[in-house]
Amino acid sequence: MKKTFACSLLCLLAGGITLVSAESASAESLSSSAVPLFTEVSFPETDSDKRKILASDTVVINGKTVAIDYNTLFRTGDTAGNGTFGLLLDQQGREILNKDGSRHISVDHDFSSLLPVGDKLFMVSHFESRPGAMYLTELEQDKTTGKLTPLQTSNIDFSKYGGLWVPCAGSVTPWNTHLGSEEYPTDARKTEAAASMDQIEDYDKPMARYFGVDPYDKSTTVDDFRKVFKPYRYGYPVEVLVTESGQADAKKHFSMGRVAVELAYVMPDRKTAYISDDGTNVGFFMFVADQPEDLSSGTLYAAKWNQKHPLGGGYADLDWINLGHADDTSIAKSIENGVQFSDIFDTATPQKDGSCTDGFRSIHTTTGNECLTVKPGMETIASRLETRRYAALKGATTEFRKEEGISFDPEHRRLYVAMSQVAKGMEDGKKYDTGGPNHIRLPKNTCGVVYALDLRPDLSIGSNYVAVNMYGMVTGNMSSYAKDSKYANNSCNVNGIANPDNITYMPGHDTLIIGEDTGSGHQNDAIWAYNLQTANLTRIQTTPYGSETTSPYFYPDINGFAYLMSVVQHPYGESDNDKLNGVSEARAYTGYIGPFPAMD
Repeated sequence: MKKTFACSLLCLLAGGITLVSAESASAESLSSSAVPLFTEVSFPETDSDKRKILASDTVVINGKTVAIDYNTLFRTGDTAGNGTFGLLLDQQGREILNKDGSRHISVDHDFSSLLPVGDKLFMVSHFESRPGAMYLTELEQDKTTGKLTPLQTSNIDFSKYGGLWVPCAGSVTPWNTHLGSEEYPTDARKTEAAASMDQIEDYDKPMARYFGVDPYDKSTTVDDFRKVFKPYRYGYPVEVLVTESGQADAKKHFSMGRVAVELAYVMPDRKTAYISDDGTNVGFFMFVADQPEDLSSGTLYAAKWNQKHPLGGGYADLDWINLGHADDTSIAKSIENGVQFSDIFDTATPQKDGSCTDGFRSIHTTTGNECLTVKPGMETIASRLETRRYAALKGATTEFRKEEGISFDPEHRRLYVAMSQVAKGMEDGKKYDTGGPNHIRLPKNTCGVVYALDLRPDLSIGSNYVAVNMYGMVTGNMSSYAKDSKYANNSCNVNGIANPDNITYMPGHDTLIIGEDTGSGHQNDAIWAYNLQTANLTRIQTTPYGSETTSPYFYPDINGFAYLMSVVQHPYGESDNDKLNGVSEARAYTGYIGPFPAMD
């Protein structure tokens, strides 16, 4: 097991907190034997190992050694029943074709949830494409071994919402629904202002295929594109209810705001949800629903970072800026009525120093430095359709960089949030602070940090799970290896994390699972088990060249077995493309580490 740097005692004292309190007393009762001890996977050194999925083959739990492995359920393009896993379909249910006439089967599988419903077990899977897709798969579980086998798979219909956009990570709600996401929504200001198809972002164009419009046909005009593509339809948490008969009811929760949703994660009160926002100069959000188990209406908040010191990823107290109340129905009505950016804001051109003329406020978000003011009566619409911009106007922090996974730790009453990089807006005095408040002032760490957030009751907000601070807990460490080193292709220390992405806590076992989404940080992405008692990391899985570890999510007990889901997204897709020997190698893997005996 390899040791990593955690927030030191000095760091914690400087922040004015203690790790153990009356509210986290349950953590004291966790014995060291409860922490699972995985056999460590070596960092891949040979070409052969760099092409494989390598995973721990045993784990010791409460003194008992259990044999485990990585088990593949699907490769993208595999069939089960009448469905083809990852095949993209348009709003009419027709297959979307590539330019060469072949079927578009996405290799960008991101998150898969496991949902036991009645006597059946289902999996809902994300395909991070444009158009996006979700697939519902019924699984068979062997009652003796716990092995899972796909029985049938089918595409989930999003046509009533104008399709699905880039679904990234996800979670499972306390009431056993799938909570998905839509990442990197387009800048509606640019789409409205575009005078030709050349001014439409290349990232956005493929979505037109969902409506039967070819964005690459020279006869397609920008008006043709805008007629079918409404930017404000995309960028929300997405909930899927699965019935025992195999029906999937999907809902977009417009009330929760429109950002680059990595994922939304609901607290045990069944009302409070945290929403991570992926990208550069982004925010961090909290939603408190009006009623438990109903995310269709509620109040949205944005975090303000009040920095206390910059050590070990930094420490800050958090304030929560109220962005107002809204409901799905009224926001959806505005979208379908065709509201545009110019209906919501008046704009002015920023000065060279980032300041604005009277009547406008200077902000700096993903879209850069802008001078905006909200038009009278449009505050609620602005808060949900232009959530990040509106949060910045209200004084919240929009300087976070590559905000990724979220997980909840009931023993320590903590939230964990992965920041894939500490860079750009999170640094001090860079161009990404022009026109903004420069709340975050940290040293650059391109290898990333996993943050811990202590949760407390807040009567004014109406939640028992309000984050009061944010501090670095596990840090990646930038490294420079010699050209003749076996680790020459890695810019982060190979014995620590690189660009943490999706994370999951193992309740009752004091272990945080950390997956990576890294390019040059580690040539082969890894999944780690972090022991909160010893601050030690154990590498438990590595993935092939150019892939991303997605979907690590722990299920402590499904009919007597536990599973750690793990998806290997787009092998050879982010780097080392020249090493690809054939298209079949590029297909994503969907699977799990385990099975374990039930670990409630």
